[in-house]
Amino acid sequence: MLVPDELSSSGSGSSLENKALQKVLVKEKVFSQEQIEEIEAFAEKEKLYFPKALLFYGYISRVDYESVIRKTIPVGKVDLLAQEIDYELLMSFDQTYLQDRLVCPFRRNGDYVYVAMINPLDQEAIDYIYEKIQLPLKIFYATDVDIQWVLHKAFGQELAESAVYSLFIEDERSSAIETFTLPQVILIVVIGTAFVVGVALDASLTFTILMAIVNLLYLFSIGFKFVLTLAGARFELYEAVTQAEIRELHDEDLPVYSILLPVYKEPEVIETLIYALSQLDYPRNKLDIKILLEEDDFATINRIRTLNIPSIFECIVVPNMQPKTKPKACNYGLVFCRGEIVTIYDAEDIPEPDQLKKAIVGFKKFPEDVICIQAQLNYFNANENFLTKMFTLEYSYWFDYMLPGMDRLNVPIPLGGTSNHFIKDKLVELNAWDPFNVTEDADLGVRAYAKGYKVGTINSTTYEEANKRVRSWIRQRSRWVKGYMQTFLVHMRNPIELYKKIGFRGMFAFFLFIGGTPATFLINLPLWVLFITWLIFKPQWISEIFPAWVLYISLFNLLIGNAMVVYMNMLAVFRRRLYGLVVYALLNPFYWILHSLGAYKALWQLIFKPFYWEKTTHGITKVKKPEILRNI
Repeated sequence: MLVPDELSSSGSGSSLENKALQKVLVKEKVFSQEQIEEIEAFAEKEKLYFPKALLFYGYISRVDYESVIRKTIPVGKVDLLAQEIDYELLMSFDQTYLQDRLVCPFRRNGDYVYVAMINPLDQEAIDYIYEKIQLPLKIFYATDVDIQWVLHKAFGQELAESAVYSLFIEDERSSAIETFTLPQVILIVVIGTAFVVGVALDASLTFTILMAIVNLLYLFSIGFKFVLTLAGARFELYEAVTQAEIRELHDEDLPVYSILLPVYKEPEVIETLIYALSQLDYPRNKLDIKILLEEDDFATINRIRTLNIPSIFECIVVPNMQPKTKPKACNYGLVFCRGEIVTIYDAEDIPEPDQLKKAIVGFKKFPEDVICIQAQLNYFNANENFLTKMFTLEYSYWFDYMLPGMDRLNVPIPLGGTSNHFIKDKLVELNAWDPFNVTEDADLGVRAYAKGYKVGTINSTTYEEANKRVRSWIRQRSRWVKGYMQTFLVHMRNPIELYKKIGFRGMFAFFLFIGGTPATFLINLPLWVLFITWLIFKPQWISEIFPAWVLYISLFNLLIGNAMVVYMNMLAVFRRRLYGLVVYALLNPFYWILHSLGAYKALWQLIFKPFYWEKTTHGITKVKKPEILRNI
């Protein structure tokens, strides 16, 4: 559509622009006049551009919206991702205005300026562009995703730098940007040297001491998990949030709720994502959903552009900057959130419909120092194969017993990577997530506790897709273990200061849970090798490094300890009524071998690739949406 120079500023306001588009939508029988008035009232109340209200709140799909525009307005469509953008031209305009109106002057061509718009009938925006450059305009239609891609790429660099370095600038010692501090390197060298000297002087005694330390660590770790299980078991005796409390909520009193959805190279699960969002029992006009796309993720971007179903989210494009991690994307998206409460879901997540309302009730009834509520996680494809069954056993135990147990014992809770609901102001106060930590939420849980804040848990589940392939499982597990190692190193930079902040009980839990988890994974495989070697060959040197008292602890760990862990995994099955998985709890020792393999990969990456984010592949399950609904 060509706009010649005589169509300069006409004084048209946003109300006239809205009316022109509204008339087209009514004329094409997309909406009735009553529906248009309802949408317009919502847009004015929330101070939203009318087309944004249409697209971001699920009133119309992007494909249907484009069809109406192209059918009724003589305008071509431009693919901005395939265009050469004149960023010097673009940056001569006001960023806020372009973002608010989804307008993108993208190139000069001879005597004309090419402009992409989500609403080519927006005369006020046309006048604004013309007044700035005094050249005729050629107007094109572009999707909101395309326009956001260009605008965030042009204007988002400074904000992206803040998303990456904010925590480091504000609280350098809490950032994992430095993997090992000099004192930590010195300590590692001293311990390593002492071990080598010890082996040289008396190898038998040295290895005896090492085996004693290792087995005592195992013993304390198993005992701690047992205590957590007992404490967590009490959680099932009552509902943290009841249905009666949910029914007391009134939609008009509910706050705006922001949801961050970081995705990367996941076009296969976008429809599952939309399905999940459509199930949420929360007023649609009070949901502020941001899908966070990476600038170079053209597969997912193209999938969203072609969705022919209403999708209640705004696309935020994260500029390409290292490290390319989920926490960096979340920090970037957090700036655009309008809600008082913010949560994160992964692309394949399906939360129970009332989860947001349960979190609201939780914040009302929990103490004021609770600034985050963690929901439980589990899998909708639990019975797909051996690996998904073992993963489901693990998650059921972790989120149904261990985290509630930590909540009841009032110790630091390492958050899961999704379904944690934050009071936004407090999250900002904590400088949000560490982009250099690959288990950013576990780290954030510890930082929150150290600042005097608490994390609560609620009886609501988010269902995810369990990894069904060993290679993908190890990639995911190695990232988690590496993040726990990072978190332990970061918070142990000053142990005395940490002790003052979290106390003896918190320090004990931090050591056994954050530090002990990767440690036990690492030493598990060598111990099994030692045991099998002794069982088959019975070499004398193994007997020498296991004096009677160490041997008794080792046998306890091997027989009673393993039996206790298997039993604790069985308990989780009963709470979820997944009785068919009971027998698989007996196979946990084989599953722990995979843990060890992932832990050694994590240790290697901690040294050589500390910020590398191992991407988990989703969308490979054969479980379809109707089956998911039955499982939930």
